[in-house]
Amino acid sequence: MVKVEFHFDFGSPNAYFCHKLIPDIESRTGIAVEYVPVLLGGVFKLTNNQSPAVAFANIKNKPEYNRLETQRFIKRHGLTAFNRNPHFPVNTIQIMRGAVAAQLDGSFETYVDAVYHHMWADPKKMDEPDVIRAALDESGLDGAAVLSRIQDQAVKDRLLKNTEASVERGTFGSPTFFVGDEIYFGKDRLRDVEEAILAG
Repeated sequence: MVKVEFHFDFGSPNAYFCHKLIPDIESRTGIAVEYVPVLLGGVFKLTNNQSPAVAFANIKNKPEYNRLETQRFIKRHGLTAFNRNPHFPVNTIQIMRGAVAAQLDGSFETYVDAVYHHMWADPKKMDEPDVIRAALDESGLDGAAVLSRIQDQAVKDRLLKNTEASVERGTFGSPTFFVGDEIYFGKDRLRDVEEAILAG
């Protein structure tokens, strides 16, 4: 069976949209999508890229069109729980290290759902330790334990390795999918991803 990977950072609203739609793709294709935490800031640094908010800020009509397309996508897929984070952009290094720790410790799915909720459904400033701890506690996780765990060098190293390896394969932003060795970027490629899975 074809291997499908989702390389993500919590700081990307488009990655949040993909996360919400991945279960439907898994159900239709019978293939489980493997989540790979990467640090978007590290991806940008390694590829000389920058966020769309920065890249398109001074282009007349482009930001407005991007917002329009986002609203269309939300409406098309019924993603009504989405709320733009007023603290955007959020420095995600702590919560991405938390994702790596959760993978290692067996609480990954719960952690990912919780952090995405607190980033893009009930948005909070998820780069402040006290806010992170309270949000995770609210979601039934041990926030203090997560904040302690992300200080482990093995966790830091794994996130760095994930990020570097992802860039080596062609990643330049988030969300990025790999279906086998084929790369697909952005929420608008979800249909292509699903077609590639079925073809594979």
